[in-house]
Amino acid sequence: MPEVIPLPAFDDNYIWLLRREAVATCAVVDPGDEDPVIAYCRTHGLQLSAILITHKHSDHTGGVQELKRCWPQAVVYGPAHESVTGVEKKLTEGDGIVLQDLQFALQVLDVPGHTEGHVAYHGENLLFCGDTLFAGGCGRVFGGSFEQLSDSLRRIAALPPSTQVHCAHEYTLANLGFAKWVEPENPVLLKRIQQDRDKRARGLPTVPSSLALELATNPFLRTDEPAVIKAAEKWAGKPLCGHRQVFKALRQWKDRDYD
Repeated sequence: MPEVIPLPAFDDNYIWLLRREAVATCAVVDPGDEDPVIAYCRTHGLQLSAILITHKHSDHTGGVQELKRCWPQAVVYGPAHESVTGVEKKLTEGDGIVLQDLQFALQVLDVPGHTEGHVAYHGENLLFCGDTLFAGGCGRVFGGSFEQLSDSLRRIAALPPSTQVHCAHEYTLANLGFAKWVEPENPVLLKRIQQDRDKRARGLPTVPSSLALELATNPFLRTDEPAVIKAAEKWAGKPLCGHRQVFKALRQWKDRDYD
């Protein structure tokens, strides 16, 4: 398994850099800004060999052109169902990527909802999920639909609980604040809030998280839980049928009253 390095970008983005000790190449996921990648590679004497894109938003793609100028040999992978400038290898559900120099293989998952063609990359218990699943939350619905995003989160939830979730933003404390609105008495959630507050106070990232922790604390993965259903129905003012309706109510609640 490669080492995964979080490179902070902008106000709250993370670019994920994958490397192995004694290997002179690396790969990055969602480089919205080229500067952190260039700085890290120059400091550590690395050559960029691959760029993985999860979706089309500029804070995930903005650095691609300059990174290709610096490392023309780097291969750019991205979603087949979205227009992303610079993508050379277009990927969809079931496709695989083998990063030979890093001895690392990834499978592609279609996870639409945040955008219409969003993909995620999964391999060796590592998940790079862009803006589909966040620590404690999930992305807004822009180009896709609530139903698509709900189904995409269910697919992610079915991965092994030990999966390490590498999302693309440091939104955790805000997300957990909403989670507490939904489940104010969830003891695992309350413990997590304190632990993640402590991490941020020490200048540490709260991600990656484990899928097991998300399943225990993230309301958008807990749409079958009675307490979550009750809270969503109270906000909606009506009974809700099935995980899609519960998810939609939660997402709209957060959009309208919390964010």
